[in-house]
Amino acid sequence: MTDHNNPSQIEPLIDVTPLTKALEQFAIDRDWTQFHSPKNLVMALTGEVGELTEIFQWMTEAQSLAASTSPDTSQAVKDELADVLLYLVRLASVLGVDLNDAVQQKLQKNAEKYPANKAKGSSKKYTEL
Repeated sequence: MTDHNNPSQIEPLIDVTPLTKALEQFAIDRDWTQFHSPKNLVMALTGEVGELTEIFQWMTEAQSLAASTSPDTSQAVKDELADVLLYLVRLASVLGVDLNDAVQQKLQKNAEKYPANKAKGSSKKYTEL
């Protein structure tokens, strides 16, 4: 039986273990681990988020909703989302952060900060609910 009050016993929401291993091997094969300091990885991640942002920069709301299926932008969206994920997973690995544990803890914190009965349909910050 899963104890939902104990994060270590909650069923995993994500498992990036195979990707973490693949990224580590990719870096080792190219002798890039020397460049994968947290500082460098955060800067690279920020750059990739910027490239993703650039795709959406001048879109209307409707265009942004269709960005992943539009022939003009779908591949770029997929590529940049993948780049963001790759750098995020590599950064977590280098820092020794268990992303599944971090995600589960953050979801719990958000549920406490934004109770559904107060936050439903509202874009207000938790301090304003």
